[in-house]
Amino acid sequence: IQDVCLQDLPVVFAVDRAGLVGEDGPTHHGNFDLTYLTMIPRMVVMAPSDEEELKLMLEFALTDNFGPIAIRYPRGSSPGGIPRGPKIELGKARVLRVGKDGCVLAIGYGTHQSVAAAQLLSAQGIELTVVDARFAKPLDEQLYLNLAERHGSIVTVEENTLLGGFGAAVSLLVERFPKRPRLRCLGLPDRFVEHGSRETLLEEVTLSASRLAEEFRQFFSESRR
Repeated sequence: IQDVCLQDLPVVFAVDRAGLVGEDGPTHHGNFDLTYLTMIPRMVVMAPSDEEELKLMLEFALTDNFGPIAIRYPRGSSPGGIPRGPKIELGKARVLRVGKDGCVLAIGYGTHQSVAAAQLLSAQGIELTVVDARFAKPLDEQLYLNLAERHGSIVTVEENTLLGGFGAAVSLLVERFPKRPRLRCLGLPDRFVEHGSRETLLEEVTLSASRLAEEFRQFFSESRR
C-alpha cells in the first residue's frame, strides 16, 4: 500500500497459486487474494482463464502504464478449449457464449468450469450466456448492467472466498440498477479448505462443472417461474 499504491507506481504483482491448489492444502490455497487485492485503491486486478490469457495479461501489464496491477493465476495448467481472446482492454470482459436462459459471470479458472457446465445444460435445452470477466477490478460495468437488463438473473463464479470477492463487487454494482436482477454468487466457503485433489475439492465446494450445472439449472429455472 505505502510503497506502491499510494504512489501509484507501475508495479506488476504476479500472484500464483490462486484458488484451490490441491494436495498442498490450506496453507497454500489462494482463497483470499481477490478480496484483499481489490480493496486497495488504484490496484487493477486481473485473473486469466488459461495460459493464453495469462500471456495477454502480462503483455498488457508490461506495456501499458496504469499504475499497480495484480495478475492472479492458479497452480498447474488449464484444460484448454477456450478460444484465444482479443487484446486486453482495461476493465473489459469478453463474452464466450450467448444464450437466452440466463447469464454467468465467471473469473479465472472458474470460467472453464462455467463453460463446461453450460455445455452440459445445452444438451438439456438450456442455453446460457457465459462471460469471462478477466478483471475483478475495475469491472466491465456497462456490459454487466446490459446483461442484467437482458436476462434478469445472473450467477457469478470464482475460486475465491465469497466475502468481498468478485461476486460481492458485482452485487454492489447491480444494486445501482433500477430493476435489480436476481443474483447468485458461487465461490469458496468462509472456512479453510482441507487438502485433497483439485477434482475432489471442486466437487466439495460446488465448483466442479457437474455441480455448477445443477446450481445453474436450479437457479435459472426458478427465475423463469
